[in-house]
Amino acid sequence: MLTADPEIMFVVEAFWDEEASVWVATSDAVPGLVTEAETLEVLIPKLRVMIPELVAANHLFSSGI
Repeated sequence: MLTADPEIMFVVEAFWDEEASVWVATSDAVPGLVTEAETLEVLIPKLRVMIPELVAANHLFSSGI
């Protein structure tokens, strides 16, 4: 799980796409979250940036993140 805020957690599913040779990450809890990277070491920091941006863009919390 990755957090956009220390108090908020989102479940992110990641799987290896053999055909494309990339890790793919999605989350039902964060609309629009679909991304990929060649390694988990690249994917995780990418998610740490994308999740807060998508949470804000989708107005998921009234307090904002």
